[in-house]
Amino acid sequence: MDDATCREATAGLEFVGRRWTGAILLAIGRGASRFGEIEAAVEGLSARMLSARLRELEQHDLVEREVIPTTPVSVRYRLTPRGRDLLAAMQPLVAYHLRWGD
Repeated sequence: MDDATCREATAGLEFVGRRWTGAILLAIGRGASRFGEIEAAVEGLSARMLSARLRELEQHDLVEREVIPTTPVSVRYRLTPRGRDLLAAMQPLVAYHLRWGD
């Protein structure tokens, strides 16, 4: 791997490795779609941090936010194709952790 590729890979890994990001992606991938469901699925995650991370994930085109015009308004989150690809790429890391731990 050349230096430029290594720098880009490092930047991507640092984003995904930020606290809560992977857990949020996994929660959405397992079916949590509403803010409260995601918050409940990720133990220790505050509403404020979840809101910030969801915005970042939207900005990186990993998650999309759908506003459902009901009364009251409902919001759902789902993985984009790019987010599903990332989740698939994360599965070997999850398997590694389950096998080897910290």
